[in-house]
Amino acid sequence: QVQLVESGGGLVQPGGSLRLSCAASKTISSIFSMSWYRQPPGKQRDVVARIFRNGNTRYADSVKGRFTISRDNAKNTVFLQMNNLKPEDTAVYYCNFERDDNYDYWGQGTQVTVSS
Repeated sequence: QVQLVESGGGLVQPGGSLRLSCAASKTISSIFSMSWYRQPPGKQRDVVARIFRNGNTRYADSVKGRFTISRDNAKNTVFLQMNNLKPEDTAVYYCNFERDDNYDYWGQGTQVTVSS
């Protein structure tokens, strides 16, 4: 059973930075995309950033210019560098790997809290 293990969440002041990591416990073949989602308290889970097999990236408008998604294909790992964090970025962040056959792997979630 493949697991996605996330790390890097925590408490940070507004304007601060955090770097999230998500690593697969085993090699996953045929990955179409790697993504980060977030779910604020009482709200739905939405995509934040996505990186495709060809290297193209997409970002939610709310994080463009502040967040950067990257990956290490050899290690089946995806990262999310978050800069200039705002209180509205507070959420549980989940990583997602999608295969070519649309099968999804999900991480367990990591809490990010932005507060002074």
